[in-house]
Amino acid sequence: MKKVLFSLAFGLFACASIVSAQPRQVEKGQTIVGKGDIPATVAAKYEGGMFGFDKKEEGSIKFDDVNERLVFFGKDKKEQFAIPYDSMMMVYTGTKSVRSGAGTAVSVIPLPGAGLAGLIREKRHYLTIQFSDRDVEASGVANFKIQNDQMRESVVHALGAKAQLTQRGDAYYRPRPKPKTEL
Repeated sequence: MKKVLFSLAFGLFACASIVSAQPRQVEKGQTIVGKGDIPATVAAKYEGGMFGFDKKEEGSIKFDDVNERLVFFGKDKKEQFAIPYDSMMMVYTGTKSVRSGAGTAVSVIPLPGAGLAGLIREKRHYLTIQFSDRDVEASGVANFKIQNDQMRESVVHALGAKAQLTQRGDAYYRPRPKPKTEL
């Protein structure tokens, strides 16, 4: 009897997952439109990914449209590094699930059940830029933490427009060049 109930429940679950899954249409060749106005400088925390810059640092990012690049300035308002628009391959918002500080602290208390607090997790949202550095023929992924969700999405859309990337959902990417066929 248990096997029959298990098989019936599994079958219902499998059918429900197939029926409810609806693929999202791929938006090919869509024109890029920025969402909302964003200031010239946006407060951001650099989380890593750039060659030669390992430390996490508070600062700001700025759109340098004259030189066609995104510039990160440190706390001291000095330019740390820049990513040219034409080297950007993908721009999107990334999410990472991490154990919260409170969950870590409570989980080490020597009480029965305190270890379950280590299961408390929080999501952190990042502006993620995948780029290809043509000078050294290497690729990288730079992450910036921007506190405001609306501002982060506006920055993604503005970068997508400025770097002339193609939109797919909420992300932007640079399509591969089509190979030339010989006749």
